[in-house]
Amino acid sequence: MSNESKPNSLYAFESLESNVRFYSRSFPVVFEKAAGAILHDENGYEFIDFLSGSGALNYGHNDPYFLDEATQYLRSHGIIHGLDMATPAKREFMECFDAVISRPRGRTYKFQFTGPTGANAVEAALKLARKATGRHSIISFTNGFHGMSLGALAVTGNRYYRDAAGLPPAGVMFMPYDGYWGADKDTSEYLGKVLADASSGVDLPAAIILETVQAEGGINAARKEWLQSIERICRTNGILLIVDDIQAGCGRTGNFFSFEFAGLSPDIVVLSKSLSGCGLPLSLLLLKPELDVWRPGEHSGTFRGNNLALVTGTAALRKYWTNNALSAGVKETGRIIRERLQQIAETNRARSFSVRGRGMMLGFDCGTGELAERIVRKAFDNGLVVERCGAEDQVIKLLPPLTIDEQTLQSGLDTLHKSVHASV
Repeated sequence: MSNESKPNSLYAFESLESNVRFYSRSFPVVFEKAAGAILHDENGYEFIDFLSGSGALNYGHNDPYFLDEATQYLRSHGIIHGLDMATPAKREFMECFDAVISRPRGRTYKFQFTGPTGANAVEAALKLARKATGRHSIISFTNGFHGMSLGALAVTGNRYYRDAAGLPPAGVMFMPYDGYWGADKDTSEYLGKVLADASSGVDLPAAIILETVQAEGGINAARKEWLQSIERICRTNGILLIVDDIQAGCGRTGNFFSFEFAGLSPDIVVLSKSLSGCGLPLSLLLLKPELDVWRPGEHSGTFRGNNLALVTGTAALRKYWTNNALSAGVKETGRIIRERLQQIAETNRARSFSVRGRGMMLGFDCGTGELAERIVRKAFDNGLVVERCGAEDQVIKLLPPLTIDEQTLQSGLDTLHKSVHASV
């Protein structure tokens, strides 16, 4: 049998695909099928998925209801690609989102469908903020991550990604995120001070962009009081507040929006990843009506508002967001995971492990990237898919599906516990 035809052979990927590939190196098997929180490789081995498509699969793999809705739509010859033309799928999604998400939360937002990736939506948000305010600079935060295209990369702190740009990212000033100077320091005071001081050298920005929980930055969860302080600074200075809810949104922290717990009212909200429900590409800006200053076609793109993704996105809203059951379940499951991680940390006190995050977006800080890598590799060998994040990749990021059953969850946590024990 040739290399090309052996089950689980990576020959084609190693010989034909670019060196830029990443996840196929971390998880060196050929995944073939998936359901819920379980992945299957070509040899039929099972893996528990605590990665969830890096947050794009909050409701797990291949939800039968979503697939049924998608299949019916395809069989009906519904529009799949329609530029930004009016379609029943888009109308149904907007009306459902407005009725199920926006209005019950007392929010009035207009919809801007951008290109299919989260980075596309971030680019549109930054461009709109600059156009609406007439100012050019943006404030972002240490360890923030907002995407790989040049504008999104400019508001991303990670040096590894910034170095790949080929030119210096510009137009952005970085400020210390909550906890960056330690738990007892309120970094928002510094931001407020430099903006109030005409001689600080910090220009008044068009917008401040932030994640309420920094995902790739290491699962750094901002406190409610800090977030509220940032919003006050924005209001005092006429700065737009952009919340990047690409990974922390769609229920990952408990509520649909990650900023609900702090009572924020962002001017622009960026959504993607789990918005479609089942991993289809879909990105969206929610913007306050007074910010809708675009002229027709001024910000365009061929792949806006993927209609099949809008169909499954509407299905996700109907199935999971017409009541509070999922939110309550996320908060309870998150509590269970956090307690288990704290137990693992307590069992290995000499290593100074720590736990952070919110809801079902949790990080297990291993102190060093080397140790975290050993644990993640051991976990994969034992049937658990989980990745690392943080400035030095020292944090194990846990993103199990929000819908994971208790038995699978406990089995995955058992595997992680054993992998930590075997790696220290």
